[in-house]
Order: sequence, then structure tokens, then C-alpha cells
Amino acid sequence: MRIGLDYTAAVQQSAGIGRYCRELVGALAAQDRENQYVLLVAGRPSAEALRRAQERFAAHPNFTLRPLPISERWLNRIWHRLRLPLYVEALTGPLDLYHSTDFTLPPVRRARTLLQVHDLSFLRTPQYAEPSLQRYLQQVVPRSVRRADLVLADSQHTKKDIVALLGIPSERVMVILGGTESRFQRVTDEARLEQVRQRYGLSHPFILGLGTLEPRKNLAGLISAYGILRARQAIPHELVIGGRKGWLYQGIFDRVAELGLEQQVRFLGFVADEDLPALYTLADVFAFPSFYEGFGIPILEAMACGTPVVASNASSLPEVVGEAGLMVSPEDTEALAQALGQALQDTPLRRTLISRGYEQARRFTWERAAGQLLMAYRYV
Repeated sequence: MRIGLDYTAAVQQSAGIGRYCRELVGALAAQDRENQYVLLVAGRPSAEALRRAQERFAAHPNFTLRPLPISERWLNRIWHRLRLPLYVEALTGPLDLYHSTDFTLPPVRRARTLLQVHDLSFLRTPQYAEPSLQRYLQQVVPRSVRRADLVLADSQHTKKDIVALLGIPSERVMVILGGTESRFQRVTDEARLEQVRQRYGLSHPFILGLGTLEPRKNLAGLISAYGILRARQAIPHELVIGGRKGWLYQGIFDRVAELGLEQQVRFLGFVADEDLPALYTLADVFAFPSFYEGFGIPILEAMACGTPVVASNASSLPEVVGEAGLMVSPEDTEALAQALGQALQDTPLRRTLISRGYEQARRFTWERAAGQLLMAYRYV
């Protein structure tokens, strides 16, 4: 088969959908030397980003990168706002299949189509979404889903949402779970750990939170729970939060000021990918109290690095956590504070969570995900 695939997020986004796409397609390349792939990259990627992507496929001649001299925003305008019939085959050449990896499906002339829908947060939790993006997705995603021959979901929960909210028959939705990269494992090199300590100024033990600074991640709730915990117990731990600013983030900083925690809560900003295994290793607990997630890759990464996990019991996260972490309602800051305290101070529980976490992380592999994707291509 000749397969077109939207690889834009993999090149342009470091985390989230970008990581999912990057690792899934990388594992696919390791398995499939038979089919021919054209990987579209919109938005004039930087020379460095393009070089890294080219290196990734240097040993896979059946994978060809095709950078496009037009931004992703303009393509979306042409395809989804103006709805002009610029068929994707005009950019790729003739195709048997086209796999759209990021919610929306362009016009396609003859190819069969697969559409990846990572979550339906813009429908389930619209109060936490950036308004203009929410409106755009509410218009475009249902239309794209109806046109796709097969819809790919990141979790069983997202599949159920697609069926319930968009009216798609269950048999037209396939679940492909994410995984963990092999580089996520406990770091034992003390020099490497010290470099990361110095780079981010980590002089105290800490609880770690990661994610874009936006309301859906419930970081304000995490800060409140941390404040409750500190008021009850004399813990030496800081709360360290890594991630770029997203939208509606001012409330997160306001919560810190309201609780007088300016000296105890630290924001790292963007954390480089290569520093993540050491950062997880250094943390005494990883907290992921999100209101809604399509999957939750950071949970598995933390588990693979031997870090106990406290997460919310919302949306897809129980599928990811299983029996390997502590789960609480994202609305219950009291329960979140108690769970953080347990994960920090109950030594037998910590050992159990660490052991179960290693086992849970091993269940989710990109190799298995790529095998499922290849099956989906053949099916379609």
C-alpha cells in the first residue's frame, strides 16, 4: 500500500499529541518495510526539527518526509473553514490510505481514510478549553469523524465518548493505546541526576506535576491539596510543576499567592525531553490530577522510572493507572492531599506502588500500538 500520514504534530509539538504521533510512527517504521509512506509536515519546520525527523527515518527508505511550504493554520483554513477541494493527494501523490493523526480530516479524492481522535475534551469539559479552539473543533471534528472510514481512539474511554457524543457505530472505532519509550527508566547515574538538579535548581525533595498550564490539568487543585498537606505535616517537599503556559493559566498562579506558597511551589516552564527520566527519578511522587485526559502518557513514564503515582480517577486515567497508583476524584482536594501524604510517608505502600508501577508500564508498548495500527491499515 501507499499510505499518506500527517506527521506535523510529531515535528512541531514536543509533548502530548506530538509525542504520541512521533513514537507510534517510529515503532511502525521498525515493523513495516513493505508499505510505502509519505509523511506530510506542514508549517515550514525549522532546519533542526526537520533534521531530527529525517535522522529518525534514515534507516527506513519506505518512509519519506514531505515538508510543505504552507502553515498548518492556512491548510486548516483552506480545508475546514473555506472547505476548498484541495485534495490531500495533490500534496502526496496517489494514495491507497490516508491517516490523519490530529482530529481533522482533509479532502481526499480516492484514498481510504483513518482519523485519530485523541480525546473529546472540547465536548466533555468545554469550560476548560480555549474558546476559539473549542468552537473550531466542535465544528470540524464531527464532520471529519463522519467522513472517516475508521476512527482511531487513544483509550476505551475516548471510544465510548466518540460513540456516545458523535453517534459513530462502535465497529467504526478502534482503540490504539499509547506506550512508553525505552529511555524512560530509573536513572542511576548520579552525575546525570546532579546535572538536572542544578539545571532546574532542585535543592529540596519534591512532588512533581507535569502538563501545560491550563485549567483542564487541575494544577490549581494540586496546589490546594499540597497546601493542605503542608498545613498538617512538616514535610520538606516542594511542589515542582513543569510545563509551558497554555491558556486561562492565571488562576494557577493566583492560587499559589492566595495560599502564601510562593517559596514552596516552583514552576519550571518547559522541560526538555532528555531531562524527563532524571526528573521523574528525582521526584518522590508524581501527581496527575487532571479533570479529563484522552490517555495519560506521563503516568506510564513516571511508573517506568520507579516513581509512585497519584492521579485522578476521571476519564481514561483508570485504564492507564490500573492497580499501580492511588486514584482520587479531581474535585476532592482533601482526598488528593491524603493520597499525596500516603504516597510520601507510607513506606510499605510506596514499595508496592513502585513495584506495580514497573509492571504496569511494561504492559503499554509502542511496538504493540504499531502492530495494532498496521492491522487497522490492512482492515481499512
